[in-house]
Amino acid sequence: MPELLFPLDSTKGFTEQEIVGHNRWHPDIPAAVTVKPGTSFRAHCREWFDGAIRNDDSAEDILNAPLNNVHTLSGPFHIEGAEPGDLLIVDILDVGPIPQEDSGPLAGQGWGYTGIFAKENGGGFLTDRFPDAYKAIWDFSGQTTTSRHVPHVKYTGITHPGLMGTAPSAQLLAKWNAREGALIATDPNRVPPLALAPELDGAILGSLSGDEFSRVAGEAARTAPPRENGGNQDIKNLTKGTRVFYPVFVPGAKLSFGDLHFSQGDGEITFCGAIEMGGFMDLHVDLIKGGMETYGVSENAIFMPGNTAPQYSEWIAFSGISVTVDGEQKYLDSDLSYQNACMHAIDYLTKFGYSPEQAYLLLGSAPIEGRLSGVVDIPNSCATVYIPTAIFDFPIAPSASGPFQIDPGMGAPRAQF
Repeated sequence: MPELLFPLDSTKGFTEQEIVGHNRWHPDIPAAVTVKPGTSFRAHCREWFDGAIRNDDSAEDILNAPLNNVHTLSGPFHIEGAEPGDLLIVDILDVGPIPQEDSGPLAGQGWGYTGIFAKENGGGFLTDRFPDAYKAIWDFSGQTTTSRHVPHVKYTGITHPGLMGTAPSAQLLAKWNAREGALIATDPNRVPPLALAPELDGAILGSLSGDEFSRVAGEAARTAPPRENGGNQDIKNLTKGTRVFYPVFVPGAKLSFGDLHFSQGDGEITFCGAIEMGGFMDLHVDLIKGGMETYGVSENAIFMPGNTAPQYSEWIAFSGISVTVDGEQKYLDSDLSYQNACMHAIDYLTKFGYSPEQAYLLLGSAPIEGRLSGVVDIPNSCATVYIPTAIFDFPIAPSASGPFQIDPGMGAPRAQF
């Protein structure tokens, strides 16, 4: 096993650890650990809400989830010799739930969760159609998972980090804040907000304290979106065996990561759409000096997916086009097309006995495939969503005998307002 360089004690909160990570992006957050190029190492990762979500049959914790506190990232890791303009090579050697802890109160100790966030507290991809808070708990058994809240499905997880990236330079951070601030200003009272401005409340900045903490917290970018440094890309294919090439913007690169997912569908459509968990990552790092210019990588990561994803061979697929529910034609709106494809899949699954919310939670967490299938045929783009048929324990394809009727069980818990 590679040397453990970033340990976490499951009995302590994220800010009580021997080494404290962070939940904002800023070049002045001090590195927590230094590693040499060519090194392999292990790091523990806390689930993104640091234990705020419980293994129970209530969704009140999802309703009141403390969004200012996320994500709980491991790092930053200073890579010796890394300079702006280099490419940082990150190999994901292994990733999984909390080692040797298959039961306990923390997500990752044998279980994980998926949430539909309330519109007033984060929302999601289909928030106008699903404005209330719901939750599903998933139990792990080796590489597979099942849920008492979404019964009659079992699937192999496509385990990956939802978030990984390098620190921005001061110039890049200023660019982020300027462009996102301008977007917020167009509709500052929107629910959910258009973007998240820097926020002192809930900030965790490693070893910083005092006036320097306040300065950095007032400038630091929230970790919610993906950006030029990688960040919260939620790419389900960053599995074991993946190699990622990250741009380096600051000396030492300052690599950070977390937000581990046992499984996720393309798009993480419920916002907390993956099966969230704490766990571990084994990584190997190296450098390509001057690689950003050599390979034309001015921003955003390049990656080579691993080959350990679940091997599903039969699918049922749904399509959507860029027309609103009210019949308004939009021009090549691929986001709307994917929303419609997801809604068509949800509507279909309800014919078998699932509630719409159970179907939505399933699409967010199962290893579905989302694709842009047509982006040139004006005025409609076409998006598709593919669901592996083998995850169901009943026949899911249309037939002359009609939909098989399942027992939906207790259903997905809904928060009471």
